[in-house]
Amino acid sequence: MAASLNILVLFYANQGQYAQAEPLSKRALAIREKALGSNHPDVATALRNLAQLYRATKRIAEAEQLEERAAKIKANDK
Repeated sequence: MAASLNILVLFYANQGQYAQAEPLSKRALAIREKALGSNHPDVATALRNLAQLYRATKRIAEAEQLEERAAKIKANDK
C-alpha cells in the first residue's frame, strides 16, 4: 500500500500539486513506521520523500527535521 501511495505522491508532486501529495506521503510514512518500526531504512526513505515535499513548499525547518531523523536512522543502520 505504501508503495502505491508513493506513486501517487510522485504523480501529484511532478504536477506541482503538493497539497494533494502531502497527506498521501504522510500516510505512506505512517504505514511504513507501523509495519517496519520507526528505525527501519525504508522509513528513512519515506522521511526524505516527505522532506522533499516540504522543501518544494518552502517549509525548510520542517524538511530539515525530517532529514535529520532520516540521517540518524541511516547512521544507526550501518
